[in-house]
Amino acid sequence: MGWRPGKVVTGMLVVFALMQFYQPKQGAGEPEAQPHSIDAVFKVPGQVAGILERSCYNCHSNTTDYPWYSYVQPLGWWLEGHISEGKEELNFSTFATYSKRRQASKLESVAGQVKKGSMPPESYALVHKEARLTKEEVQALTQWVQSLQDSLSVE
Repeated sequence: MGWRPGKVVTGMLVVFALMQFYQPKQGAGEPEAQPHSIDAVFKVPGQVAGILERSCYNCHSNTTDYPWYSYVQPLGWWLEGHISEGKEELNFSTFATYSKRRQASKLESVAGQVKKGSMPPESYALVHKEARLTKEEVQALTQWVQSLQDSLSVE
């Protein structure tokens, strides 16, 4: 009897099909009114709001827009893990619940990572070309972050 490629391929297809029955819990996003979101407590200029929505909110808010491929496993599991990790690190939907010190720290981190080009991550920007930031957008975002940090004046 020997090795039969047909049976291996069939087995792999069965496993792949069975994986589709376990879908990660994907939040449908919060209703429009988010009393603890960053824009509920700070003035967010239109350009900056657009940058945050386009380049940050899918992983760093409760308003994730899940793409079609997030329903194909195991890719969906991997994607949900990254989104959960992103929200745990910084969630713009709950930003107002952070202490002033934590807000200042998160804003400093945002500015630093955007300036370095590590946010949005290349793996995300590769698939979401619209998320890439121009030099002007990086400057607008970091200037806005600096003005917020100044207003927080944490000791």
